[in-house]
Amino acid sequence: MAEPTWPDVLTTVLSRTNLSVSEATWAMRQVMEGRATPAQLGGFLLALRAKGESVEEIIGFRDAILEAAVPLDVDPNVLDIVGTGGDRVGTVNISSTASIVIAATGIPVVKHGNKAASSQSGSSDVLSALGIDLRLPPESVAGVLDRAGITFAWAAAFHPGFRHAGPTRAELGVPTVFNFLGPLVNPARAEANAVGVANPDVVPLITGVFRTRGATALVFRGEDGLDELTTTGYSRIWEISRGDVHEFDIHPRDLGLPTAQLEDLLGGSPEHNAGVLRRTLEGEQGPVRDIVLLNAAAGIVAFRLSQDPTQMQRGMVERLVEALGEAAAAVDDGRATEKLDTWIAASQELGTQQPSA
Repeated sequence: MAEPTWPDVLTTVLSRTNLSVSEATWAMRQVMEGRATPAQLGGFLLALRAKGESVEEIIGFRDAILEAAVPLDVDPNVLDIVGTGGDRVGTVNISSTASIVIAATGIPVVKHGNKAASSQSGSSDVLSALGIDLRLPPESVAGVLDRAGITFAWAAAFHPGFRHAGPTRAELGVPTVFNFLGPLVNPARAEANAVGVANPDVVPLITGVFRTRGATALVFRGEDGLDELTTTGYSRIWEISRGDVHEFDIHPRDLGLPTAQLEDLLGGSPEHNAGVLRRTLEGEQGPVRDIVLLNAAAGIVAFRLSQDPTQMQRGMVERLVEALGEAAAAVDDGRATEKLDTWIAASQELGTQQPSA
């Protein structure tokens, strides 16, 4: 069978026909290898956006991106907790804080993230402000996991092919498929995933990829538009395990948590958010603690499900309440702060062992 060409692919998408997995893989390989011109890439991304992406296309894109990724040699029996971004609210760094709490309970975490796309402070921004060295080669990223039980895979370092799309994406200035591929391309290929999704139209794509790949995940969004489980009102959860998908509506009062106002959760600069993160881990009470513990609970539930698929037979509220207690204990007995300090020290020590550029 003849290899696709850009005219073939663009004609297919412009006719509002979905690409096959192999066609989508070919197109993304072209992008990752820098062989797509700005005009080809721009036309492709806009035509996709106008048509609407399909699950098969996202699978093809994901396969090509992971194929081109810098390898991360870790046991995939880890958790990633991440949001798609794009909620335009500018909250504090909820999933980053939750990831440290989760790691403090003994669950290994490989967090995948990048610089902020729609807020003042993305995960890499706040972690850098805390003193975590993110400029580590892959073997050192894996070494940090060994020492600290948590590490960060910076998308820009593990997916160098993304740089070929950067200028075109910036010039287009509108959301494209790249905005929600991040949570699907963790180079650790994590077995357990907790993924917050801001745009409800994207949820079927994210859940569809996890379902088709037989992965374990909790996908969720707040009804207030947050790409987190929210404490301002209802959240919707999609639980995926071995190809099955179950849906739940959760309210903070179901879990014994007070209802918050969105303004209580707003953040600021990386330095500001880093201060909030550390105070939260040190036990500061209030709405930020509540939403961090809630999202940490989701990560714990996702990991436990990856270890034991029969967990799906238990009620979601029961499992979240149980995990909330574990997360709160890890903060209140000092394990969360200790975990952060261990992470900082491990990254800095391994960072000093690298030759300067």
